[in-house]
Amino acid sequence: MTDTPENPSHADAPRAAAPPRVPSPARVLRLPSTRASAVLAAAMLAIGVAVGAAIAPAPQASFASQRLPALIASLAAKARAEASRQASAAAVQPPPVSAQETPTTETPATTTSAPASTNTSSSPKSSSPSSTSPSSSTPAPTGSTGAKGATLPPVTSVWLIQLSGGSFAEALAQPAAAPYIDSQLIPAGTLLSSWSALTGSAFASSAALSERQSDLGASPPLLYSFVQPPCPEGAAGAACAPGTPGQLTAADEFLKATLAQITGTATFREHGLIVVTFATVGVATAAGLPAGASTATLTSKPPAGVVLVSPFVHAGARSSTTFNSSSPTQSLEKLLHQ
Repeated sequence: MTDTPENPSHADAPRAAAPPRVPSPARVLRLPSTRASAVLAAAMLAIGVAVGAAIAPAPQASFASQRLPALIASLAAKARAEASRQASAAAVQPPPVSAQETPTTETPATTTSAPASTNTSSSPKSSSPSSTSPSSSTPAPTGSTGAKGATLPPVTSVWLIQLSGGSFAEALAQPAAAPYIDSQLIPAGTLLSSWSALTGSAFASSAALSERQSDLGASPPLLYSFVQPPCPEGAAGAACAPGTPGQLTAADEFLKATLAQITGTATFREHGLIVVTFATVGVATAAGLPAGASTATLTSKPPAGVVLVSPFVHAGARSSTTFNSSSPTQSLEKLLHQ
């Protein structure tokens, strides 16, 4: 079989081209997972620390390792204490201000009319500082045992008058026999009906020797003692015999004349105090004394009563204050006011 151009032979025919060779993709290196890397790093670090600890000398304890625990404990204790203080401060709250207390803290210019209309009794107290504390600006009534802030007046002259008779209770029970004592002395002074004659004498001495007088810088304090003349013996003394109304009348007239001379002096009006009490007045012969002398016996029982007359006492008062001999100044402050 001949080959023709239309039918070439197999040998002469060109070979078919081979398909192109596709290169294979490069192989990607896979890394270990994150967990495996962490485990590996921790193992390497532990091995390094162990090796370093084995070959290196032990480090010395630093200042931080010694002081740091104590410092942390101290800071923690301070923090706990501060928290406790804040908790206690928060627990104890000041009392809320009531609606009635608000006007007293304001000045008269800022006080509104609404609180004044709702509480008329508190408005005068909030208008002036003096009316808010009457106890500190005005003296306490005579006989008050709880007076505070009392000051002792400058008493430099004291008169002790001893009348012949029984007591002020007897004189007040017979006003016709002692009209001056009943109508003028008692309304002008302070009556201490439970005081004895000895107590009145001790009070007069304490008033003259009080510690306040040392700061006056004036004349030294003086104590004057006046004793009613004794009733004559025999028939001449029948009108003023003890136990009769005439005895009270004689004492009443002597007191009236004596007080008129004392109260008219400037010394009494400025620094004076009169202490009046009853005593047992006798003539000299009854006591075995020389002729012309007299005696005055002061007793503690029964109580004769005492009347204080002074610009520094409460006129017309009747006090139950007792005299404290161990602290006479306290008794003076209760009965005398500045």
